[in-house]
Amino acid sequence: MSSLRLGRFLKYAVIGGATLGTAASLHGNQYNLNSIGIVRLSRAAVTVFQIGVIYKKDLYGKGLDKASDEYKKLKSLCHKRSAEKLLKLCCTNKGVYIKVGQHLAALDYLLPSEYVQTMRILHCHAPTNPIDDVYKVIREDLKREPFEIFQTIDPEPLGTASLAQVHKATLPDGSAVAVKVQHPYVQGNARIDMKTMEYLVKIMGWVFPEFKFQWLVDETKKNIPQELNFEQEGHNAEKIAKMFEHIEWLHVPKVRWDLTTSRVLTMDFINGGQVNDLEYIKEHKINPFEVSDKLGRLYSQMIFINGFVHSDPHPGNIFVRKSERGDCDIILLDHGLYANLSDEFRVEYANLWLSILNRDRKAMRLHSANLGIKGDMYGLFACMVTGRTWDTILKGIDK
Repeated sequence: MSSLRLGRFLKYAVIGGATLGTAASLHGNQYNLNSIGIVRLSRAAVTVFQIGVIYKKDLYGKGLDKASDEYKKLKSLCHKRSAEKLLKLCCTNKGVYIKVGQHLAALDYLLPSEYVQTMRILHCHAPTNPIDDVYKVIREDLKREPFEIFQTIDPEPLGTASLAQVHKATLPDGSAVAVKVQHPYVQGNARIDMKTMEYLVKIMGWVFPEFKFQWLVDETKKNIPQELNFEQEGHNAEKIAKMFEHIEWLHVPKVRWDLTTSRVLTMDFINGGQVNDLEYIKEHKINPFEVSDKLGRLYSQMIFINGFVHSDPHPGNIFVRKSERGDCDIILLDHGLYANLSDEFRVEYANLWLSILNRDRKAMRLHSANLGIKGDMYGLFACMVTGRTWDTILKGIDK
Protein backbone atom coordinates (compact mmCIF):
# COMPACT_ATOMS: atom_id res chain seq x y z
CA MET A 1 0.00 0.00 0.00
CA SER A 2 1.34 3.46 -0.84
CA SER A 3 1.91 6.11 1.82
CA LEU A 4 -0.77 8.24 0.13
CA ARG A 5 -3.34 5.45 0.33
CA LEU A 6 -2.46 4.77 3.97
CA GLY A 7 -2.76 8.47 4.78
CA ARG A 8 -6.19 8.66 3.11
CA PHE A 9 -7.40 5.62 5.04
CA LEU A 10 -6.20 7.08 8.34
CA LYS A 11 -7.87 10.42 7.57
CA TYR A 12 -11.25 8.75 7.14
CA ALA A 13 -10.68 6.63 10.24
CA VAL A 14 -10.03 9.77 12.29
CA ILE A 15 -13.10 11.55 10.88
CA GLY A 16 -15.23 8.46 11.48
CA GLY A 17 -14.15 8.21 15.10
CA ALA A 18 -14.30 11.91 15.87
CA THR A 19 -18.00 12.22 16.63
CA LEU A 20 -17.96 9.14 18.83
CA GLY A 21 -14.81 10.24 20.65
CA THR A 22 -15.52 13.91 21.33
CA ALA A 23 -18.85 13.94 23.14
CA ALA A 24 -18.32 10.82 25.23
CA SER A 25 -14.75 11.64 26.19
CA LEU A 26 -15.44 15.29 27.02
CA HIS A 27 -18.10 14.24 29.52
CA GLY A 28 -16.11 11.31 30.90
CA ASN A 29 -13.02 13.46 31.45
CA GLN A 30 -14.73 16.42 33.10
CA TYR A 31 -13.98 18.54 30.03
CA ASN A 32 -10.20 18.12 30.12
CA LEU A 33 -9.53 19.08 26.50
CA ASN A 34 -6.16 17.33 26.31
CA SER A 35 -7.86 13.99 27.03
CA ILE A 36 -10.81 14.07 24.64
CA GLY A 37 -11.19 11.21 22.22
CA ILE A 38 -10.49 13.07 18.96
CA VAL A 39 -7.18 14.42 20.30
CA ARG A 40 -6.07 10.98 21.46
CA LEU A 41 -7.30 9.32 18.27
CA SER A 42 -5.45 11.88 16.14
CA ARG A 43 -2.19 11.28 18.00
CA ALA A 44 -2.55 7.54 17.51
CA ALA A 45 -3.46 7.85 13.83
CA VAL A 46 -0.49 10.13 13.13
CA THR A 47 1.84 7.68 14.89
CA VAL A 48 0.52 4.73 12.88
CA PHE A 49 0.92 6.73 9.67
CA GLN A 50 4.51 7.65 10.58
CA ILE A 51 5.37 4.04 11.37
CA GLY A 52 3.79 2.91 8.11
CA VAL A 53 5.90 5.44 6.19
CA ILE A 54 9.09 4.30 7.93
CA TYR A 55 8.62 0.72 6.75
CA LYS A 56 7.18 1.48 3.31
CA LYS A 57 9.66 4.18 2.35
CA ASP A 58 12.84 3.40 4.29
CA LEU A 59 12.75 -0.41 4.17
CA TYR A 60 10.43 -2.01 1.61
CA GLY A 61 10.92 0.84 -0.86
CA LYS A 62 14.66 0.24 -1.11
CA GLY A 63 14.29 -2.97 -3.10
CA LEU A 64 16.98 -4.75 -1.09
CA ASP A 65 17.45 -8.51 -0.94
CA LYS A 66 15.77 -9.65 2.29
CA ALA A 67 18.59 -12.11 2.94
CA SER A 68 21.28 -9.42 2.72
CA ASP A 69 23.07 -7.96 5.74
CA GLU A 70 22.19 -4.45 4.56
CA TYR A 71 18.46 -5.28 4.61
CA LYS A 72 18.71 -6.82 8.10
CA LYS A 73 20.60 -3.82 9.44
CA LEU A 74 18.08 -1.41 7.91
CA LYS A 75 15.15 -3.45 9.24
CA SER A 76 16.56 -3.30 12.77
CA LEU A 77 16.92 0.47 12.46
CA CYS A 78 13.30 0.81 11.24
CA HIS A 79 12.12 -1.37 14.14
CA LYS A 80 13.96 0.87 16.60
CA ARG A 81 12.65 4.13 15.15
CA SER A 82 9.08 2.80 15.02
CA ALA A 83 9.27 1.45 18.58
CA GLU A 84 10.41 4.85 19.84
CA LYS A 85 7.43 6.52 18.16
CA LEU A 86 5.10 3.93 19.70
CA LEU A 87 6.64 4.48 23.14
CA LYS A 88 6.16 8.24 22.79
CA LEU A 89 2.48 7.69 21.92
CA CYS A 90 1.99 5.42 24.95
CA CYS A 91 3.62 7.95 27.29
CA THR A 92 1.57 10.82 25.87
CA ASN A 93 -1.86 9.15 25.83
CA LYS A 94 -1.12 7.12 28.99
CA GLY A 95 -3.79 4.86 30.53
CA VAL A 96 -4.82 1.96 28.31
CA TYR A 97 -2.01 2.75 25.86
CA ILE A 98 0.58 2.07 28.56
CA LYS A 99 -1.21 -1.17 29.47
CA VAL A 100 -0.97 -2.36 25.86
CA GLY A 101 2.65 -1.18 25.69
CA GLN A 102 3.45 -3.28 28.75
CA HIS A 103 1.89 -6.31 27.07
CA LEU A 104 4.03 -5.72 23.98
CA ALA A 105 7.14 -5.51 26.16
CA ALA A 106 6.44 -9.04 27.40
CA LEU A 107 6.16 -10.55 23.91
CA ASP A 108 9.86 -11.18 23.39
CA TYR A 109 9.05 -14.52 21.74
CA LEU A 110 6.83 -12.80 19.13
CA LEU A 111 8.08 -9.26 18.53
CA PRO A 112 11.43 -7.96 17.29
CA SER A 113 13.82 -7.28 20.17
CA GLU A 114 13.91 -3.57 19.28
CA TYR A 115 10.23 -3.24 20.24
CA VAL A 116 10.53 -5.36 23.38
CA GLN A 117 13.58 -3.52 24.73
CA THR A 118 12.14 -0.08 23.96
CA MET A 119 8.73 -0.77 25.53
CA ARG A 120 10.12 -2.41 28.68
CA ILE A 121 10.63 0.98 30.27
CA LEU A 122 6.85 1.07 30.78
CA HIS A 123 7.01 -1.77 33.33
CA CYS A 124 8.73 0.38 35.93
CA HIS A 125 8.88 3.95 34.66
CA ALA A 126 5.44 4.79 33.34
CA PRO A 127 4.74 8.55 33.31
CA THR A 128 3.36 9.92 36.58
CA ASN A 129 0.53 12.34 37.27
CA PRO A 130 1.05 15.38 39.53
CA ILE A 131 0.20 14.95 43.21
CA ASP A 132 -2.74 17.37 42.84
CA ASP A 133 -4.45 14.82 40.57
CA VAL A 134 -3.98 12.22 43.31
CA TYR A 135 -5.55 14.57 45.89
CA LYS A 136 -8.43 15.24 43.51
CA VAL A 137 -9.38 11.55 43.27
CA ILE A 138 -9.03 11.06 47.04
CA ARG A 139 -11.36 14.02 47.69
CA GLU A 140 -13.94 12.78 45.20
CA ASP A 141 -13.97 9.18 46.40
CA LEU A 142 -13.30 9.40 50.15
CA LYS A 143 -15.32 12.65 50.56
CA ARG A 144 -12.67 14.25 52.76
CA GLU A 145 -9.53 16.30 52.38
CA PRO A 146 -6.45 14.06 51.97
CA PHE A 147 -4.73 15.40 55.10
CA GLU A 148 -7.84 14.86 57.19
CA ILE A 149 -7.37 11.15 56.40
CA PHE A 150 -3.59 10.76 56.19
CA GLN A 151 -0.97 12.28 58.45
CA THR A 152 1.55 12.32 55.60
CA ILE A 153 1.52 11.47 51.89
CA ASP A 154 4.80 11.13 50.03
CA PRO A 155 4.42 13.28 46.87
CA GLU A 156 6.83 10.99 44.98
CA PRO A 157 5.05 7.77 43.97
CA LEU A 158 6.47 4.40 44.98
CA GLY A 159 5.53 3.21 41.53
CA THR A 160 3.42 4.21 38.56
CA ALA A 161 1.43 1.74 36.50
CA SER A 162 -0.75 2.14 33.44
CA LEU A 163 -3.96 2.81 35.33
CA ALA A 164 -2.82 4.13 38.71
CA GLN A 165 0.09 5.21 40.87
CA VAL A 166 0.98 4.24 44.43
CA HIS A 167 2.05 6.61 47.21
CA LYS A 168 3.36 5.80 50.66
CA ALA A 169 1.34 7.47 53.43
CA THR A 170 0.94 7.34 57.18
CA LEU A 171 -2.30 7.19 59.14
CA PRO A 172 -2.94 9.28 62.27
CA ASP A 173 -1.89 6.29 64.42
CA GLY A 174 1.50 6.28 62.66
CA SER A 175 1.03 3.06 60.67
CA ALA A 176 2.40 3.04 57.12
CA VAL A 177 0.09 2.33 54.19
CA ALA A 178 0.36 2.19 50.41
CA VAL A 179 -2.37 4.20 48.68
CA LYS A 180 -3.10 3.20 45.10
CA VAL A 181 -4.95 6.00 43.30
CA GLN A 182 -6.39 5.66 39.82
CA HIS A 183 -5.31 8.21 37.24
CA PRO A 184 -8.22 10.69 37.15
CA TYR A 185 -9.07 10.42 33.46
CA VAL A 186 -8.52 6.70 32.86
CA GLN A 187 -12.15 5.66 33.20
CA GLY A 188 -13.32 8.44 30.91
CA ASN A 189 -10.73 7.49 28.27
CA ALA A 190 -10.82 3.69 28.48
CA ARG A 191 -13.79 2.97 26.20
CA ILE A 192 -12.73 5.44 23.51
CA ASP A 193 -9.11 4.32 23.67
CA MET A 194 -10.05 0.68 23.17
CA LYS A 195 -12.20 1.57 20.16
CA THR A 196 -9.31 3.64 18.76
CA MET A 197 -6.87 0.75 19.19
CA GLU A 198 -9.28 -1.57 17.44
CA TYR A 199 -9.34 0.82 14.45
CA LEU A 200 -5.57 1.09 14.36
CA VAL A 201 -4.88 -2.62 14.71
CA LYS A 202 -7.22 -3.26 11.76
CA ILE A 203 -5.45 -0.58 9.74
CA MET A 204 -2.04 -2.07 10.52
CA GLY A 205 -3.38 -5.52 9.61
CA TRP A 206 -4.49 -4.13 6.24
CA VAL A 207 -1.16 -2.46 5.57
CA PHE A 208 0.93 -5.32 6.96
CA PRO A 209 -0.92 -8.66 6.61
CA GLU A 210 1.54 -10.34 8.98
CA PHE A 211 0.46 -7.94 11.76
CA LYS A 212 -2.06 -10.01 13.74
CA PHE A 213 -2.72 -8.44 17.14
CA GLN A 214 -6.51 -8.31 17.33
CA TRP A 215 -6.24 -10.88 20.13
CA LEU A 216 -4.34 -8.32 22.24
CA VAL A 217 -7.12 -5.77 21.76
CA ASP A 218 -9.75 -8.40 22.66
CA GLU A 219 -7.88 -9.39 25.82
CA THR A 220 -7.39 -5.77 26.88
CA LYS A 221 -11.09 -4.98 26.31
CA LYS A 222 -12.02 -7.91 28.52
CA ASN A 223 -9.51 -7.13 31.28
CA ILE A 224 -9.62 -3.33 31.61
CA PRO A 225 -13.04 -3.18 33.38
CA GLN A 226 -11.74 -5.61 36.01
CA GLU A 227 -8.54 -3.66 36.55
CA LEU A 228 -10.42 -0.37 36.90
CA ASN A 229 -12.42 -1.70 39.88
CA PHE A 230 -10.15 -1.41 42.91
CA GLU A 231 -12.77 -2.91 45.22
CA GLN A 232 -12.59 -6.09 43.14
CA GLU A 233 -8.81 -5.93 43.43
CA GLY A 234 -9.17 -5.81 47.21
CA HIS A 235 -11.38 -8.91 47.20
CA ASN A 236 -8.87 -10.72 44.95
CA ALA A 237 -6.06 -9.84 47.38
CA GLU A 238 -8.01 -11.26 50.31
CA LYS A 239 -8.89 -14.42 48.37
CA ILE A 240 -5.29 -15.19 47.39
CA ALA A 241 -4.04 -14.38 50.92
CA LYS A 242 -6.55 -16.84 52.37
CA MET A 243 -5.61 -19.44 49.76
CA PHE A 244 -1.92 -19.28 50.73
CA GLU A 245 -2.21 -18.53 54.44
CA HIS A 246 -0.26 -21.73 55.17
CA ILE A 247 2.84 -20.42 53.32
CA GLU A 248 4.88 -18.28 55.71
CA TRP A 249 7.12 -16.77 53.03
CA LEU A 250 4.29 -15.27 50.93
CA HIS A 251 2.90 -11.87 51.92
CA VAL A 252 -0.12 -10.07 50.47
CA PRO A 253 -0.69 -6.57 51.91
CA LYS A 254 -3.87 -6.29 54.01
CA VAL A 255 -6.66 -4.13 52.58
CA ARG A 256 -7.90 -1.13 54.60
CA TRP A 257 -11.55 -1.26 53.55
CA ASP A 258 -12.54 1.99 55.28
CA LEU A 259 -10.17 3.81 52.92
CA THR A 260 -10.94 1.87 49.74
CA THR A 261 -13.28 2.66 46.84
CA SER A 262 -13.47 1.69 43.18
CA ARG A 263 -10.67 4.23 42.44
CA VAL A 264 -8.71 4.30 45.71
CA LEU A 265 -7.14 1.21 47.29
CA THR A 266 -5.40 1.49 50.65
CA MET A 267 -3.29 -1.43 51.88
CA ASP A 268 -0.64 -2.02 54.54
CA PHE A 269 2.82 -0.97 53.40
CA ILE A 270 5.38 -3.77 53.06
CA ASN A 271 8.95 -2.87 52.18
CA GLY A 272 11.04 -4.86 49.69
CA GLY A 273 12.89 -4.77 46.38
CA GLN A 274 11.73 -5.66 42.90
CA VAL A 275 12.26 -9.28 41.99
CA ASN A 276 14.61 -8.29 39.14
CA ASP A 277 16.64 -5.79 41.20
CA LEU A 278 19.89 -7.78 41.37
CA GLU A 279 21.69 -5.07 43.36
CA TYR A 280 19.01 -5.19 46.06
CA ILE A 281 19.12 -9.00 46.07
CA LYS A 282 22.93 -9.06 46.46
CA GLU A 283 22.96 -6.27 49.05
CA HIS A 284 20.45 -8.12 51.26
CA LYS A 285 22.14 -11.51 50.70
CA ILE A 286 19.07 -13.07 49.13
CA ASN A 287 19.60 -16.30 47.20
CA PRO A 288 18.27 -15.74 43.63
CA PHE A 289 17.80 -19.50 43.17
CA GLU A 290 15.53 -19.51 46.22
CA VAL A 291 13.51 -16.65 44.74
CA SER A 292 13.13 -18.55 41.46
CA ASP A 293 12.16 -21.75 43.24
CA LYS A 294 9.52 -20.06 45.41
CA LEU A 295 8.00 -18.23 42.46
CA GLY A 296 7.83 -21.49 40.52
CA ARG A 297 6.09 -23.25 43.40
CA LEU A 298 3.74 -20.33 43.98
CA TYR A 299 2.58 -20.10 40.37
CA SER A 300 2.45 -23.87 39.93
CA GLN A 301 0.01 -24.09 42.82
CA MET A 302 -2.06 -21.21 41.48
CA ILE A 303 -2.23 -22.74 37.99
CA PHE A 304 -2.42 -26.48 38.59
CA ILE A 305 -4.00 -26.75 42.07
CA ASN A 306 -6.15 -23.70 42.79
CA GLY A 307 -7.07 -22.52 39.30
CA PHE A 308 -6.98 -18.90 40.50
CA VAL A 309 -4.00 -17.18 38.88
CA HIS A 310 -2.45 -13.73 39.37
CA SER A 311 -2.34 -12.57 35.75
CA ASP A 312 -0.05 -9.53 35.82
CA PRO A 313 3.25 -10.88 37.18
CA HIS A 314 5.69 -8.31 35.83
CA PRO A 315 8.69 -7.30 38.02
CA GLY A 316 6.94 -4.22 39.45
CA ASN A 317 4.29 -6.46 41.02
CA ILE A 318 6.57 -8.99 42.74
CA PHE A 319 8.86 -7.86 45.57
CA VAL A 320 11.35 -9.80 47.67
CA ARG A 321 12.89 -9.18 51.09
CA LYS A 322 15.11 -10.92 53.61
CA SER A 323 12.97 -12.53 56.30
CA GLU A 324 13.65 -12.72 60.03
CA ARG A 325 13.98 -16.49 59.50
CA GLY A 326 17.02 -15.91 57.30
CA ASP A 327 15.41 -16.97 54.01
CA CYS A 328 13.49 -14.72 51.61
CA ASP A 329 9.88 -13.55 51.52
CA ILE A 330 7.86 -13.03 48.36
CA ILE A 331 5.50 -10.04 48.34
CA LEU A 332 2.72 -10.24 45.75
CA LEU A 333 1.23 -6.91 44.65
CA ASP A 334 -1.41 -5.61 42.22
CA HIS A 335 -4.31 -8.05 42.38
CA GLY A 336 -6.51 -6.38 39.80
CA LEU A 337 -6.41 -9.17 37.26
CA TYR A 338 -6.88 -12.89 37.97
CA ALA A 339 -7.73 -15.81 35.72
CA ASN A 340 -10.10 -18.58 36.81
CA LEU A 341 -9.08 -21.90 35.26
CA SER A 342 -11.49 -24.82 34.91
CA ASP A 343 -10.52 -28.37 35.93
CA GLU A 344 -10.55 -29.43 32.27
CA PHE A 345 -8.23 -26.60 31.29
CA ARG A 346 -5.76 -27.39 34.06
CA VAL A 347 -5.56 -31.07 33.07
CA GLU A 348 -4.91 -30.21 29.42
CA TYR A 349 -2.43 -27.51 30.37
CA ALA A 350 -0.54 -29.92 32.62
CA ASN A 351 -0.39 -32.45 29.78
CA LEU A 352 0.84 -29.74 27.42
CA TRP A 353 3.72 -28.95 29.77
CA LEU A 354 4.61 -32.63 30.03
CA SER A 355 4.69 -32.89 26.24
CA ILE A 356 6.96 -29.81 26.06
CA LEU A 357 9.31 -31.25 28.67
CA ASN A 358 9.36 -34.53 26.76
CA ARG A 359 9.85 -32.72 23.40
CA ASP A 360 6.88 -34.70 22.09
CA ARG A 361 5.63 -32.67 19.12
CA LYS A 362 2.66 -34.96 18.46
CA ALA A 363 1.42 -34.59 22.04
CA MET A 364 2.06 -30.82 21.92
CA ARG A 365 -0.18 -30.57 18.87
CA LEU A 366 -2.90 -32.73 20.53
CA HIS A 367 -3.04 -30.86 23.83
CA SER A 368 -2.76 -27.46 22.13
CA ALA A 369 -5.75 -28.43 19.94
CA ASN A 370 -7.68 -29.42 23.08
CA LEU A 371 -6.94 -25.94 24.42
CA GLY A 372 -8.28 -24.33 21.23
CA ILE A 373 -5.01 -23.86 19.31
CA LYS A 374 -5.49 -25.49 15.93
CA GLY A 375 -3.03 -26.77 13.32
CA ASP A 376 0.57 -25.66 13.15
CA MET A 377 0.01 -22.82 15.60
CA TYR A 378 0.83 -25.27 18.42
CA GLY A 379 4.53 -24.42 18.03
CA LEU A 380 3.93 -20.71 18.53
CA PHE A 381 1.67 -21.52 21.48
CA ALA A 382 4.42 -23.61 23.09
CA CYS A 383 6.80 -20.66 22.69
CA MET A 384 4.28 -18.31 24.33
CA VAL A 385 3.65 -20.73 27.22
CA THR A 386 7.31 -21.33 27.98
CA GLY A 387 8.76 -17.95 27.03
CA ARG A 388 11.37 -19.84 25.00
CA THR A 389 12.24 -20.06 21.32
CA TRP A 390 11.18 -23.10 19.30
CA ASP A 391 14.81 -24.19 18.89
CA THR A 392 15.23 -24.15 22.66
CA ILE A 393 12.07 -26.22 23.13
CA LEU A 394 13.29 -28.83 20.67
CA LYS A 395 16.66 -29.03 22.44
CA GLY A 396 14.91 -29.39 25.80
CA ILE A 397 13.99 -26.48 28.09
CA ASP A 398 15.25 -28.50 31.10
CA LYS A 399 18.75 -28.32 29.59
